[in-house]
Amino acid sequence: MAAFVAAASAYAQRQLPPGISLQAWGKRESMIPGYKTVSMRDLVYQPGAKTSNPSMPNDMVCHVPEGELRVKQSDGMEFVAKKGDVWTCKKGFGEDLENVGSTVAIMRIVDLLPE
Repeated sequence: MAAFVAAASAYAQRQLPPGISLQAWGKRESMIPGYKTVSMRDLVYQPGAKTSNPSMPNDMVCHVPEGELRVKQSDGMEFVAKKGDVWTCKKGFGEDLENVGSTVAIMRIVDLLPE
């Protein structure tokens, strides 16, 4: 598992925009039908930092343990996720995020992986 965390962190650091960092937490087999594995990671957004993902690679559950993120999903849904909020993302849907607060915001992601 340590190798997974190190590889995910190294890859993401090369791909992430300025003001965004990644902390990969781990990966394990899933008991949920349709998903072989689950993994968990945090994306840390500095104030004003943004990301845009035109197509989610897999289903996921997202949570904000700290800060505030404006979430714009490709189905037209838009909201500000605040500390403690949780939402889901569907494979193939797009999502734009922006830290709209004055402090660091964290998006905790649980990836639901079919393979």
